[in-house]
Amino acid sequence: DIHGVCVVSTQSTGLLHPLTMPRGPKHHLKRLNAPKHWMLDKLGGVWAPRPSPGPHKLRECLPLIILLRNRLKYALTKRETTLILVQRLVKVDGKVRTDPNYPAGFMDVVTIEKTEENFRLLYDTKSRFTIHRIGAEEAKYKLCKVRKAQVGPKAIPYITTHDGRTIRYPHPNIKANDTVKLEIGTGKISSFIKFQTGQLSMTIKGRNTGRVGIIQHIEKRIGQETLVQVKDEKGHVWSTLISNVFVLGEGSDSLVSLPAGKGIKLSILEERALKLKKKQ
Repeated sequence: DIHGVCVVSTQSTGLLHPLTMPRGPKHHLKRLNAPKHWMLDKLGGVWAPRPSPGPHKLRECLPLIILLRNRLKYALTKRETTLILVQRLVKVDGKVRTDPNYPAGFMDVVTIEKTEENFRLLYDTKSRFTIHRIGAEEAKYKLCKVRKAQVGPKAIPYITTHDGRTIRYPHPNIKANDTVKLEIGTGKISSFIKFQTGQLSMTIKGRNTGRVGIIQHIEKRIGQETLVQVKDEKGHVWSTLISNVFVLGEGSDSLVSLPAGKGIKLSILEERALKLKKKQ
């Protein structure tokens, strides 16, 4: 038609009406549009699993199907993954999850009781999720970054965390950007770490994702987001936004164990030398 609107005729009435787009949220995800850190091969099919709505964003999560099938190799197909999950064998943060597309994210603890394994989702220095194996004691808690600290209806104070939790009546000294240590069994806060200079932190977004270092300087800017300068063990310095920094512990001690490399980003030459050393 001359106006660029697609029209179809109905045989019964002979009238023309425009074709409208389907309504509602999208239920599909093309493999080429999937997040690169999932590391799905291009020729493995047209589609990728689309994460269900949940505590972590679509591009900042790892669906359980990819964790079990592509990372841990406990299944070869989606059907096998579903058969594992419907047996209620997999827990995320202490709760059984049976949805293959459930979005697990940063700091989540994945427990498989049948094999007595516990994993924590952390980032490596190449911005990818690493499935870090942890012990039973460490699997009892997780760290959460405080997104907001506000007062709700009836003057009830509460905080919201990076993994979608709302916790009422927190300690009055807990503010936005602090980190709280959460007991998974009870959902209660056992301790907290203030966001300030001298604390150990991990960058969880941006081009420095996965790097671990000490907060050196916090620069507040009028009308713009606060900048944070971080320095790692080798003396490398980088700057990022305050929303990208996740405090891990007091001083240089981390409350959670870190994956291999300890968050130190290597140069291309250092990586090459390390690979050659392993081959020898």
